[in-house]
Amino acid sequence: MLTLHNPPTTPAPFADRYANLAEIDLGAARLLVLSGQVALDHDGAVVGPGDMTAQATAIFTAVEALLADRGAGFADVVNVRTYLTDLSLLAEYAAVRRRFFTGPPPTSTTVEVSRLFLPDALLEVEITAVV
Repeated sequence: MLTLHNPPTTPAPFADRYANLAEIDLGAARLLVLSGQVALDHDGAVVGPGDMTAQATAIFTAVEALLADRGAGFADVVNVRTYLTDLSLLAEYAAVRRRFFTGPPPTSTTVEVSRLFLPDALLEVEITAVV
């Protein structure tokens, strides 16, 4: 069974055209697939334009709230996909990520992209978790 979620504890999806989280009941476990998260505040404005640390912190704070809404945490994350607009900012991103992922690291993919759908967004992060 598939259930889509947009908890009020996180910024609403951009233009309400998608769900923030899909929850798939697998019987003995639940698969959580989070939409790509960018650093948005509750009014839909980009947090920290030009500031990788501020944007990464905002994203992982939103991810934390999305996971918590479904009874999960960073220890349940099995895959992270990161899209950076500038790989020279990778060290700043990684420093923030390490603050949230304190246990064994999940599988991961990081790529540089030419741009994201919002001009001030420096990164977008997708998460998959199993509970």
